[in-house]
Amino acid sequence: KQYRSVIFYADDAQRRVADAYIAQIDEAKVFDAPVVTEVIPLDRFYKAEDYHQDYAERNPSQPYIVYNAAPKVQKVRKYFADRVKVG
Repeated sequence: KQYRSVIFYADDAQRRVADAYIAQIDEAKVFDAPVVTEVIPLDRFYKAEDYHQDYAERNPSQPYIVYNAAPKVQKVRKYFADRVKVG
């Protein structure tokens, strides 16, 4: 796969939050299959170039966003509307 779903954590508290959030999504059956996002320790992180930042917001009509990313975000917002910050 070209695009990898991953959460990098800096400490155990962040790992627990990420694991709990994924468990909530799985338990709510937001998606047809379990979440495959990896939760792994942060080793080194290099910020990508500016044109990669906020990619989905700046390219909402790009096919990957339209057919992959946006529908997933919409499902999470629907199931967890009371907990999702918009904007």
